[in-house]
Amino acid sequence: MLLLKYALVAPRMALVARLSRVPWVSRVQTRGPMKRELSHGADSQSRRSSNPDIYDVVVVGAGILGLAVARALLLRHPGLRVLVVEKEGAIAQHQTGHNSGVIHSGIYYLPESLKARLCVQGARLLYAYCDQRGIPYRRCGKLVVAVEQAELPQLHALHQRGLQNKVLGLRLLSPHDIQVREPHCRGLLALECPSTGIVDYGRVAAAFAEDIREAGGSLCTNFEVSHLDLAHHWPEVPIVLQSIWGAQVQAHFVVTCAGLHSDRVSQLSGCSSEPAIVPFRGDYLVLRPEKTFLVQGNIYPVPNPRFPFLGVHFTPRMDGSVWVGPNAVLAFKREGYSPLDFSFRDTWDSLRHSGLARLALRHAFFGASELYRALSLTATVRQLQKLIPEITVRDVQRGPSGVRAQALDNLGNLVDDFVFDGGVGPLAFRVLHVRNAPSPAATASLAISEVIADEVEQRFKW
Repeated sequence: MLLLKYALVAPRMALVARLSRVPWVSRVQTRGPMKRELSHGADSQSRRSSNPDIYDVVVVGAGILGLAVARALLLRHPGLRVLVVEKEGAIAQHQTGHNSGVIHSGIYYLPESLKARLCVQGARLLYAYCDQRGIPYRRCGKLVVAVEQAELPQLHALHQRGLQNKVLGLRLLSPHDIQVREPHCRGLLALECPSTGIVDYGRVAAAFAEDIREAGGSLCTNFEVSHLDLAHHWPEVPIVLQSIWGAQVQAHFVVTCAGLHSDRVSQLSGCSSEPAIVPFRGDYLVLRPEKTFLVQGNIYPVPNPRFPFLGVHFTPRMDGSVWVGPNAVLAFKREGYSPLDFSFRDTWDSLRHSGLARLALRHAFFGASELYRALSLTATVRQLQKLIPEITVRDVQRGPSGVRAQALDNLGNLVDDFVFDGGVGPLAFRVLHVRNAPSPAATASLAISEVIADEVEQRFKW
């Protein structure tokens, strides 16, 4: 396992020249032969396969990060034979398609940290990409509001962090200024972040997929990887990826961005079970349409610095609705978006992990409070009334949910940095597992993809 902490190389923003369109595939299909042979450690001009049945790189996972990585590799190496495989019938079906859609500004992260640089740079790149591709977004800003005296030191600390991270336009607002910005919001002091925005990340992921297709890449849906092996002998023959249905593809190199299943997929090449993925479900409420006037932009509480969750907040959406939440409770299924969704395997894997017990004991009160709010609309609304006093239980209704893939070590620590792995034996030299990427991965997807592409080139000796 490798924890990567190094400076981000300036990403490439220019798209490759438009190539002849290659159809998407819903099953594995072959393509015409390429002119040059790919070999381990080959120079950049010879990284091609002459066998039409073999891809140069297969990326596992068609969430926003997997698609961004495939796109980055094609931008760096035009003509590379890249296939993205996805276990669902369409792209962006889980974390990418079940989040609040916020483009974060970068105020929450330690100055000079890789996370801070990735978030700030990623947001800037994402806005530029949306402008280039004609993807609608709203730079509606955000208020982080302190409602108690005890929250003021943390709010001032966030302000200083944001300034050190070069987040533009930050300013502190008095109670009067808060009401000018958000007429229905109340607080002692607020931090305004005008660079925060909202976007439909599903549309961003679809644009990434279109870029991949136009650069000559392919996508194979309904391909859930169950086996990852070398075909016969190392290193002359490539890797074979087999789906649960028996379909196979071959590749010289594999990069996995499997999100909620990243720990399980990495174990296919002999990796450790640590860090484990423990799923946390976040349930949203939705303001009734006649009450959306209460919120102009994002309104957040001052976060508890001990947790990666930002607290119950108000988030406007691109469709005009306003989401409220989320909470954070243990999910009993990795892709379980309803409180009733249950998987024995997923639940057992979470409960038998020693880190979860340690985490639960350490933060028992927080966990119990989150569970109570998940069950009680009244309890959640009481939290919301600290920010917007006039909101009532009648103004909200239950909305969608998302599941966060939280990496957790066996000591109960939340892993919130890059974790790369390869496994054991010959496969380790040809496989890169992205077991964890820093949050917020959607906001920073373009910047994170460049770090992963750097790791690909370094690890595979390209």
